[in-house]
Amino acid sequence: MDTRSDQAEADRAFVRWLSTDDYRPEVRSAARAALLSSAGDAAIAAFLATGYDAAVARAERTRQRNVDFANRMVLTHPADRYPWVNAAGRWALQGTDAELAEFAKTGYAAALERDKKNIEFEAGEAAKVRQEDRDFVVRLRDGDPGAQVRAWAGRAVAEGSTDADVAEFLTHGWVSAAGLDLQMHRKRCADEDARWRATTNRLVIEAQAAEKAARETVGEAQEQARAAAARAWATVGAQTGAPRLAWAQAQQVAQKQADTWQQVSQAAGSATSPNWQAIADTAQGTREQWLEEQKNAAAQAASWTALYEQALAAEQALNTPATPTA
Repeated sequence: MDTRSDQAEADRAFVRWLSTDDYRPEVRSAARAALLSSAGDAAIAAFLATGYDAAVARAERTRQRNVDFANRMVLTHPADRYPWVNAAGRWALQGTDAELAEFAKTGYAAALERDKKNIEFEAGEAAKVRQEDRDFVVRLRDGDPGAQVRAWAGRAVAEGSTDADVAEFLTHGWVSAAGLDLQMHRKRCADEDARWRATTNRLVIEAQAAEKAARETVGEAQEQARAAAARAWATVGAQTGAPRLAWAQAQQVAQKQADTWQQVSQAAGSATSPNWQAIADTAQGTREQWLEEQKNAAAQAASWTALYEQALAAEQALNTPATPTA
């Protein structure tokens, strides 16, 4: 049983997921660098030990710069004079990291151009809101699986809200809230699993060293050495409990989200209000992203289960009395 080799391959699969699906460009780049490194498994191990946290810190610094920029643009571009810039900045501040970055790179300039050309801001959207639109937003508030979608929908139909609030949610807020739910899901899964893997790799190395020492020990000390090695493998097995549960729950969340977005896609396809266009354009793509999350969660859960089974087998073997040598 080559547990270290199996764990290295599981770590590589996890880093491969980060390299393509993590929402932070800094993390994706660092993960790709680890995968392409000539150092092989050592580069993957180093990335999990320190590189991931360093990439996350860089991403947070980038995000903070973008937040500062958006805040500054909102403050210096009042809505009465710069309605497009002001709204675009506010939407970016409420949205995903990608939306913040887009506002800093191109969104501000595009919005400023609209203001300079005196293009009428969001003309007539509130007038197009129908009761069925408001009713659907209420259903999202009460039953959507995404915490961000529920919260944003709740604000749109809160007491004192207007049709303009519903229109803004349908045309802008819903897409951003859905993106935030996916972003937060990925962040939670990535951050927790990277931490578990860094600890688990150390425990596996310690358990393998203890098992090797037990094999090389003879005489009366061998029984104690085997017991120590068994305890080390039991610690590895226990370490898999939290990730196995978390990834199983992540599968369920992703599947429920995918099912919900299939329903949203169908509803958007039959909606007559033009305010649904933004979500109609993104619903199917969002569903596909959640399906990919479900597949990844299943793969990650399987890798942790495999490690648990390997650790359990090693523990049981070490707890079985050794056959005396002639």
